[in-house]
Amino acid sequence: MTNTRHIPKAALLLGLAGVLPFAYGALSLVFPAAATLGAWLLPDLTPALLLRNYGIVILCFMAGVIWGFAVHSPSSQMMAYGLAASTIPALVAFFLGFGPAPQALPILIMGFLALLPLDAWAMRAGLAPNWWLHLRGILSGLVILCLIIGVIYA
Repeated sequence: MTNTRHIPKAALLLGLAGVLPFAYGALSLVFPAAATLGAWLLPDLTPALLLRNYGIVILCFMAGVIWGFAVHSPSSQMMAYGLAASTIPALVAFFLGFGPAPQALPILIMGFLALLPLDAWAMRAGLAPNWWLHLRGILSGLVILCLIIGVIYA
């Protein structure tokens, strides 16, 4: 019998690699000396800005994944709902880039939480692989934890 929650190794490893900038940003807020490790590459990037900017990128990316699932919907109505719902996080994230980083972090948390029901919808509709929600739960949990640290320390 196949384990429906078995995440392909490549998806898990690449997903966890995508969490590293969030972890670095959170670590740099808790331990400011860690921020100097990346200062040579991006000297003007503060940990809060890193969390905000990377959070915007990844939130948009994940919304785009939902868009990709939606285009394979069996009905035009289901597709329209999926496309509309996947567009909203990207629109919200766009405007977060114009404000202060610390104020954007709670909104990013809400954005990542809001994507989870869309992930569940894609799975229930048979549009996402059977392991998708398990992977998203792991990665979203880690990302949200890093953003919560950002809210506390930024």
